[in-house]
Amino acid sequence: MSNTDHQGDVWEVFIQSKPGLPHKHAGSVHATDKEMALQNARDMYTRRQEGTCIWVVPLQAIVSSMPEDSESFFEPSDDKIYRHPTHYIMPEGAKNI
Repeated sequence: MSNTDHQGDVWEVFIQSKPGLPHKHAGSVHATDKEMALQNARDMYTRRQEGTCIWVVPLQAIVSSMPEDSESFFEPSDDKIYRHPTHYIMPEGAKNI
């Protein structure tokens, strides 16, 4: 999705604040390629050393469900018994399972 004013494609930016934590959406940048997107994201969203890792993803690569499909798309799968561990016998002394 190139802009007519030649700013480049839109890239979505995800920042990881500390190792082991999930990446969170920070915003968007314009760039002509992935290296420029990464540099622009760093300059724009980590000025105060807020992150340890940055992901940049081209906007056109993101696939999303539609809000109007949420009822059927997120319907629980109660018919798939294996998703619920109710039929397992817990071993004695097992922790954090």
